[in-house]
Amino acid sequence: MLTDHWPIAGLRLTTPRLELRVPDLDDLAELGDVAAAGVHDPAVQPFSTPWTEAEPAMVALGTIQFQWGGWARWSPDDWNLQFVVVADGRVIGSQAISGKQFAVLREVASGSWLGLEFQGRGYGTEMRAAVLDLAFAGLGAEFAVSQAFEHNAASYGVSKRLGYADDGIERHVVRGKPMVGRRVRLDRRSWAAARSVPVEIVGLDPCRALLGVSEGA
Repeated sequence: MLTDHWPIAGLRLTTPRLELRVPDLDDLAELGDVAAAGVHDPAVQPFSTPWTEAEPAMVALGTIQFQWGGWARWSPDDWNLQFVVVADGRVIGSQAISGKQFAVLREVASGSWLGLEFQGRGYGTEMRAAVLDLAFAGLGAEFAVSQAFEHNAASYGVSKRLGYADDGIERHVVRGKPMVGRRVRLDRRSWAAARSVPVEIVGLDPCRALLGVSEGA
């Protein structure tokens, strides 16, 4: 079985409305369709890498290839765990959590997107809460960080609801113009105080070594 060699494939997170899972090939096809149908208003670019600015077929292909590339580059010292987010049996977007030198730093970063059709329903908060539970409760993280552009009120609002505090700014070039990203940081104590979404984690123990965490940690 694939999970004998790649246990990440068996990792699942569930919340009251969502399942987050590492995608199989059918999930990737559906994720590509969701990305091709639109992720944001074309007039505003919320990503520092403009991966959505292509013809729909190329956006779908790029979405799938990005997932494959992350698997190929994986190491316990530098990993990027990309989940598909599923609601009512449909793939609706992607939620990522990543770690560099996690065994030492105990810090993760997150990123996500939802198809336009599925935005405005509170899914963004629920899916981020799921990976935060994985990080803090499952892996023993001490910090989680994220970033959103100043105009991305929805992402910043999710961060605030989940207990993050402002952590400075970072400047980017987007469409040839400067853009300010607002960094946010969450520590273990603030995560525990704001925690409100029940999360079930399945299949974590066989993944620990691949995530830079010793068994039983």
